[in-house]
Amino acid sequence: MNKRKIISWLAVILWLVLIFILSAQPVHKSNGLSKGIAEKIIKIIEKISPDKNISLGRFNHYLRKAAHFFSYMVLGILMMNVLKMIEVKGVKRIVLALVICVLCAMLDEFHQLFVPGRGAQVKDVIIDTVGAIVGIGVCGIWGKLIKR
Repeated sequence: MNKRKIISWLAVILWLVLIFILSAQPVHKSNGLSKGIAEKIIKIIEKISPDKNISLGRFNHYLRKAAHFFSYMVLGILMMNVLKMIEVKGVKRIVLALVICVLCAMLDEFHQLFVPGRGAQVKDVIIDTVGAIVGIGVCGIWGKLIKR
C-alpha cells in the first residue's frame, strides 16, 4: 500500500475518532464547549454590527447543528477520497461513500444513547446525511473541474 492510501485511510479513521470523542462528551461538557465558541462568535458579530441582539441559546443550537453538517461534509469528502484511492469508480463510489457516512451517523447517534444527558436524534442523522451529500457533491464537482 502506498503512502497516499495510508494517509487517506488515516484521515478517515482519525476524523471518525474525533467525531466519536466529541459525541462521547456528556451533555454539560459538550454544551459548555459549544457555548464558549458561540459567545466568542457573538462578540465578534456585535463588534461588527453593534445593533444586533443575538440570543446565545438560539445561536448555540444552530452552531451545534452546523457542527453536525460540517463534520459529515468533511467525512463525505474523506470517504470519496479513500474510495478513489482504492479505485472504486463512478456511481458506486458515490453510493458507497453515502452509505458509509449514513451508517456512521446512525451509529454515532446510537452511541449517544449511552452518554449521560445525550440521546439519539433522527434530525441529527438527517443533518449529517445532508452534510455528507454536500461533501460528496463537492468531490464530484471538483473532479469534473480538474478533468477539464
